[in-house]
Amino acid sequence: MSARRTRVLELAVLGLLYEAPLHGYELRKRLTFQLGAFRAFSYGSLYPCLKEMLRQGHVSQTPQAEGSARGGRRSRIVYRLTDTGHEHLHGLLTEVAPATSDDECFGVHFALFGHTGPDVRLRILHGRRDRLHTRLADLRARLAHAPGPADDYTFELYRHDAESVEREIHWLDGLIAREQRDARSRPGPAPPRPGPPV
Repeated sequence: MSARRTRVLELAVLGLLYEAPLHGYELRKRLTFQLGAFRAFSYGSLYPCLKEMLRQGHVSQTPQAEGSARGGRRSRIVYRLTDTGHEHLHGLLTEVAPATSDDECFGVHFALFGHTGPDVRLRILHGRRDRLHTRLADLRARLAHAPGPADDYTFELYRHDAESVEREIHWLDGLIAREQRDARSRPGPAPPRPGPPV
């Protein structure tokens, strides 16, 4: 797995463990259903990622006994975020790199916006919108030079892609406007208190 995918997976795992301790199976489920971008990831990459985070002290593990179908007990490993992991997660959530707005990374960052500062949220949203405007311009150029009637399906594919990108840009415009409204309504710093009379 590429270094970028490893970093995104690490961010997703830390974000989920911030919510609650989880065992490996539950982590796998949540990565699929809550952070759908990870459908493209191999589950075999999750455990090496957890092992590395254990080595770095970002997570801890505890065996937890549970009943089995045969009435016996077996143990599952429960993973928890450590204080070091919490600090590392905070650091990851304040980073805004070009990759943050790409298809692979944006969904994970967006799913963790509840833990992200408003200025960082806006930078990520603007970065994603800029990336999509570039993609839309490329798609429109392809539509303008699409093959003739012999290849209607290629034309329809480009048109479908362009419409999907336009919808996402419209959605991002709404999110950006809301973030900007919220920023204006947040109270600014209190004015300095007057000093004693001279």
